[in-house]
Amino acid sequence: MFKVDSVVAIYDTHDQAEQAVKELQEAGVDMKSLSIAARNMHGQEQVVGYYTLGDRMMHWGKLGAFWGGLWGLLFDSALFSIPGIGPILLAGPLVSWMLAVLEGAVVFGGMSALGAALISVGIPKHSVIQYEAALKADRFLLILHDRPEAVTLAKDILTGTNHSSCTLHDEVIASEFPLSLASAK
Repeated sequence: MFKVDSVVAIYDTHDQAEQAVKELQEAGVDMKSLSIAARNMHGQEQVVGYYTLGDRMMHWGKLGAFWGGLWGLLFDSALFSIPGIGPILLAGPLVSWMLAVLEGAVVFGGMSALGAALISVGIPKHSVIQYEAALKADRFLLILHDRPEAVTLAKDILTGTNHSSCTLHDEVIASEFPLSLASAK
């Protein structure tokens, strides 16, 4: 049994989110513990397509270079259509959390599958509501879920970036949450 924390930062633009990811990577933060989520509704240009080639997912459209770069750094990627939010692009462990929720038919009091995935790793419901609202407003979520020392380092780095919100969620005991890092580390 070990303690696992999370830090969630909200960014208004993909440039801000991309810069934050670069800063985390340069500081040596484990990219396996980083997730990003965003709605796929930017600008007039619509996505032409998505495809996977080997272990790499590709995205054509206005933010193709942004997502392509992230999918090269982060593990797992997916596109989900979430009722009430719309199409969401995800990269990182958040993809596994979503799949576990969907496969297990876990229900968390009227939350979306995304909300249930976040709750399953210890993020409080009132924060999940804020994060879903940020996605609906076309913002970007960066989520780092790891041991306290890694999350503290990430929080210090993210605090210095151009975010609209940066919140630490702590006191999550890994063995209490089946989707946490208990089996990954």
